[in-house]
Amino acid sequence: MTYLSFPRQHARTQRFTLGAPRSFAVAPGGERVAFLRSRSGTDTAQLLWVLDLPAGEGAPVERIAADPAELLGGSQEDLPAAEKARRERSREGSAGVVAYAVDGAAATAAFALSGRLFTASLLPGAGGARELAVRGPVVDPRPSPDGRWVAFAAGGALRVVAADGSDEKALAEPDGEQVTWGLAEFVAAEEMGRDRGFWWAPDSSALLAARVDESAVQRRWISEPSRPEQAPVEVAYPAAGTPNADVSLALLGLDGSRRDIEWDRERFPYLAAVHWTAAGPPVLLVQARDQRTQHYLTVDLATGATSTAVVEEDRIWLDLFPDVPALRPDGTLLRITDTGGARVLMAGGKALTGGGLHIRAVLDAGGADVLVSASAGPDAADPETGQIHVHRVTADGPVRVTQEPGVHHAVRAGEVTVLVSTAPDSPGATARVLRSGREVARIASYAEKPSLTARVTFTEAGKRGIPCAVLLPTGYVEGDGPLPVLMDPYGGPHGQRVVAAHNAHLVSQWFADQGFAVVVADGRGTPGRSPEWEKGISGGRLAEVVLEDQIDALQALAEDFPLDLGRVAIRGWSFGGTLAALAVLRRPDVFHAGVAGAPLTDQRLYDTHYTERYLGHPAEQAASYDRNSVVTADGIPELAEPARPLMIVHGFADDNVLVANALRLSTALLAAGRPHEVLPLSGGITHMTPQEQVAENLLLLQVAFLRRTLTPAT
Repeated sequence: MTYLSFPRQHARTQRFTLGAPRSFAVAPGGERVAFLRSRSGTDTAQLLWVLDLPAGEGAPVERIAADPAELLGGSQEDLPAAEKARRERSREGSAGVVAYAVDGAAATAAFALSGRLFTASLLPGAGGARELAVRGPVVDPRPSPDGRWVAFAAGGALRVVAADGSDEKALAEPDGEQVTWGLAEFVAAEEMGRDRGFWWAPDSSALLAARVDESAVQRRWISEPSRPEQAPVEVAYPAAGTPNADVSLALLGLDGSRRDIEWDRERFPYLAAVHWTAAGPPVLLVQARDQRTQHYLTVDLATGATSTAVVEEDRIWLDLFPDVPALRPDGTLLRITDTGGARVLMAGGKALTGGGLHIRAVLDAGGADVLVSASAGPDAADPETGQIHVHRVTADGPVRVTQEPGVHHAVRAGEVTVLVSTAPDSPGATARVLRSGREVARIASYAEKPSLTARVTFTEAGKRGIPCAVLLPTGYVEGDGPLPVLMDPYGGPHGQRVVAAHNAHLVSQWFADQGFAVVVADGRGTPGRSPEWEKGISGGRLAEVVLEDQIDALQALAEDFPLDLGRVAIRGWSFGGTLAALAVLRRPDVFHAGVAGAPLTDQRLYDTHYTERYLGHPAEQAASYDRNSVVTADGIPELAEPARPLMIVHGFADDNVLVANALRLSTALLAAGRPHEVLPLSGGITHMTPQEQVAENLLLLQVAFLRRTLTPAT
């Protein structure tokens, strides 16, 4: 077997995710579990599998339901533009069957390959997958609950076809060049967690479908400078302070009928979530542009009118959470909200949890209890740094399901639960299948074992108790003396890095093994602790607060760990890249070198839903945008001495954080006479870097830069 360096192995395995089972769907009767998994830890092609669970004492049986290599005849995938955009928004780097949807019985699955529509029977001995010849390119196909139809987006239209391939028709077609039906707009997919644009009626007679009109959205142009013969790609990008897409909703019947759904879209332009089950009428979550008010609406299907079920308001902002709103079988509305200093689960008007838990997501609401994921709340006796557990919540309160330290997630239907667990001291994840709480099977992982072991010390630092992970070189002993420090944060909203999972810290350990003490710190603004913690970056103090917490953590940890505070570097990607640039330019007394990957340097260049949540509307808060940007139209707002070396890395094809951010920063640094290096990533590199050679060499080049520049401070 050929030995691979860790950077190459990490890149080739897509961060050790290939070969691991994922995307589970459980049949309501508990007789089978569908999931995705590639054939090995280096194979990027995901296959659709089924695990049959016998009712008696027989052994569970795995089988392949759909193999993309067979279905495509060995040819390479040819992804339509809408599918490429969907995968970029979901950070999907693999190939094959990367997403699928099932009918109500989990008997039929639908998925797209190369813009073509396929269905697969998940029943034993049913004959596998087949293509349905439809008008394409197909995006996001979904079977009806009764399995008789498949709906899909294609060419801007929302279309349906019978499960046998007959009677294809369009339920809604675009009435303008910039109009699409059945797809999530940019900010919904990138920021709201809504990656779909249509929802089946429980009785399979109709669909709710989003109509998206991007006519007013400003255009950006993504070019590939290394291919000057190629025309730039036009992208509708709603930058802060500019118009969003106009999103509406309609009820489309299979009989050709259409009824528009009415709500105050001028006041509540964001369609954050749609929930529709047999437990009651559709529930919409709509949000004001300033994200301080949101309404839960119920839909009258006979008229299209909506009624307000719940109003939520917050003087700072309102967060969105996975899989809520939801209805319990008795029709009770479930939501997650901040109250009394805690993030709680609400059923109707009653809080089912308190300050001991920080609720993260609703995992299943279909049983007598509600299955949720949660971390320790502000009132918990033990902060359990980095841990996320599964709980069952009843009217009597929560009961913890998972006990071992780690990060746990679950998918449940009926009596069967798939429990996926990671631990800080062992690589990969374990997928266990439970029936009525008893393990009946494990779903094997083919993921590769990392060539190194992460040795993480979890702690809380400073007066605020900042969650931290500290990694020292393998074999380090106390007599080896202090080490140069590498801060390795994300450090901002939506990006928890201090998690009790082994593989999450492998890259940090690799950097540590190059001779650094690596510190990962989750300061205010990062998720998982309390509403107050997450909203501690409000008031236009985003840059100030996140930088302050990195410094506080660093200085507090130096009392207990061998940190050489005269040699401190910082690296990061996306928000972490922004933080790295801020650190080097504003606090060179603390940070002596930095690597800023895909940094957002001008807050006005990022999207509406994210940026306006933290900084307000730029027309009203211009000073806040300048104060929290690395660079503005007038240059760099705060530039301290001495000058410190900075490496800037950015992909030219990035349609999330545009490469203009890196180029403007470089221009401003050049004008200021500041030393810096720019590593441009051409060849279609986006905000992700799944390409094997690129991902490997990015790690190697960063280490070389840090070794060259992180000399003892003068």
